[in-house]
Amino acid sequence: MPRSVNAVASRARRKKILKQAKGFYGKRKNVYTVAKNVLEKGLTYSYVGRKLKKRNYRQLWIARINAAARAEGLTYSAFIHKLSEKQIGLNRKVLADLAMNEPETFKSLIASVK
Repeated sequence: MPRSVNAVASRARRKKILKQAKGFYGKRKNVYTVAKNVLEKGLTYSYVGRKLKKRNYRQLWIARINAAARAEGLTYSAFIHKLSEKQIGLNRKVLADLAMNEPETFKSLIASVK
């Protein structure tokens, strides 16, 4: 009896990889073994990138808050400490947005914690 190989499933698995590799350059898009390796590496980078993005945004928010707070004569750490003492529960994303787009509101916030 001949050996049975599930060609339908094998082809579908390869097609799925090649479909994901669409847009890659050269053999990376149409040679299965190359595409599989490159795609695996790319998916790893995208997973790591999703974690790094959160870190980078937090850094950006802190830098913006610090710059706006220093313009008013207060350091970032002192500002955050005074906010927590006054129990003002604004997160860094909102504070950075206020500092960039609503400077008058941010100034009044700093005046309220001083």
